[in-house]
Amino acid sequence: MPEQPRVVLLKPLITSPLIEVGEFSYYDDPDGATAFETRNVLYHHGPERLVIGRFCALATGVRFIMNGANHRVDGPSTFPFPIMGGSWSEHFDLLTDLPNRGDTVVGNDVWIGRGSTVLPGVHIGHGAVVATGAVVTADVPDYGIVGGNPARLIRTRYDDADIARLLATAWWDWPLEHITANVRTIMSGTVDDLVAAAPRG
Repeated sequence: MPEQPRVVLLKPLITSPLIEVGEFSYYDDPDGATAFETRNVLYHHGPERLVIGRFCALATGVRFIMNGANHRVDGPSTFPFPIMGGSWSEHFDLLTDLPNRGDTVVGNDVWIGRGSTVLPGVHIGHGAVVATGAVVTADVPDYGIVGGNPARLIRTRYDDADIARLLATAWWDWPLEHITANVRTIMSGTVDDLVAAAPRG
């Protein structure tokens, strides 16, 4: 970003077909922000996808742990012998048959705080906030605020009725010109204001 070298838009930087990032989502890091795909998406050895929506703000040190980090816990040892190669590689099925928790999905307009970790298969809802240092082990509801290790729901940003209205309005899908014309409403208006500003037709 102009005059902000520590802030990068992620979409143009992603090369993996298993990672999808929506427009305007950014990552902020003073040390190598452009290396997000390799430094912040860890153990991405399997077929699962990481999907990050539009207009998401990811702070320094946010990490996504993917399914490849899993170890067996159903036997006496958790050590992953087959990845060491040699004759141990004959037993690679002991790793490939581990439960796959599926895709990790971050909705639109999500703010993930500094040093947070998101575990495999977690779904973070639209408009959610993940507090600094949180370890997100379970799904986060739309417009939920979570924090802690493991992350727990602190509260929701709006009541159920307003959340339903916000989801129906889905400002992140508006045409860019309409978003630009309504930035003040999107950032500081009420739910009523946002609904009234939605494109018609």
